[in-house]
Amino acid sequence: MLSPRKMPKISDIIRAIEQFAPPALQESYDNAGLLVGDQKQEVTGVLICLDSTEDVVAEAIEKNCNLIVAHHPIIFGGLKRLTGSNYIQRTVIKAIKNDIAIYAAHTNLDNVKAGVNKVFAEKLGLENLKILSPKSRNLLKLTTFIPEEQEEEVTEAMHQAGAGQIGEYKNCSFRILGDGYFQPSENANPTIGEAGGEIEKVKEVRVEVIFDAHRKGVVIAALKNAHPYEEVAYYLHALENTNQETGSGMVGTLPKPMPMIDFLKKMKTDFRLGVIKHTALLDRPVKKVAVCGGSGSFLLRSAIGAGADLYITADFKYHEFFDAENRITIADIGHYESEVHTKEIFVEILSKNFLNIAVHVSQVNTNPVSYI
Repeated sequence: MLSPRKMPKISDIIRAIEQFAPPALQESYDNAGLLVGDQKQEVTGVLICLDSTEDVVAEAIEKNCNLIVAHHPIIFGGLKRLTGSNYIQRTVIKAIKNDIAIYAAHTNLDNVKAGVNKVFAEKLGLENLKILSPKSRNLLKLTTFIPEEQEEEVTEAMHQAGAGQIGEYKNCSFRILGDGYFQPSENANPTIGEAGGEIEKVKEVRVEVIFDAHRKGVVIAALKNAHPYEEVAYYLHALENTNQETGSGMVGTLPKPMPMIDFLKKMKTDFRLGVIKHTALLDRPVKKVAVCGGSGSFLLRSAIGAGADLYITADFKYHEFFDAENRITIADIGHYESEVHTKEIFVEILSKNFLNIAVHVSQVNTNPVSYI
């Protein structure tokens, strides 16, 4: 946390958000990050929103906020010109003219376990939460060899950098004692032995730890900084394992089963929904519920495979509703409605890390869909 007397820069805000939702977790089609502005600029105030629009920029001007933090990127595809011919161009032009930066955390905030879908699920009262579709091939295993006397110090440094977190367990590692052999060259500066000396035999501990691939740089840096050797021996393996800490959607259970219609009515009231589009209600109480904020039709098979009675998301197309096939009830509550709670995540991150900046939640309703 910055000193209360020091005004944070936009880069400080970005760093705090990206520690929570690393950019490496965004999907390949996404465009999260700083979209407009200078990250070296000091922050006068932050406006939190779901969508950046002209009205939101106007609100930022009124509230003396020079940084807008949004969930949806206002620039998704490439901008070939800035002539004000559509709302995207007009929003960007207005932000630039008024020296307002725009930052977005999108699918990286969706894919982190504590992100969009966890908040969504908790608002529904779900318990025993798990990622609905965990990602694979984004874990690394690091193996290194540490002198026995420095084993705890070096391993702890890697743990502090984020290695060894497996689900609800932290500081996980595998260790085995053995003999390490090496012979320093004449140009070496060895911790043990002498330059140009004889072959050395040292009691070393082989340590193995697992970590998210996006942490590779900081974990290796921590290893090298804490390790006593001039040349640190280590190697990395990419793992096929699914990563229970990252992925799409969330699934959980209700404390007590409820009739499906009662649950939908309660959700409509609690979320202030104008309408819920749904498939046929199953002839059984709802106990297990799957969710995905935003467009989630791609996770229907995962929801069925997880044994969910109900799948709550948005943007289902007409023919996709048929895919429920009476195995699950689909409830489409609307894109905006399923993600509007995202603003609370940004507020919590900034409130915890910065005591001396004004953080405002946008009062502009950016939902482009209305109901009669």
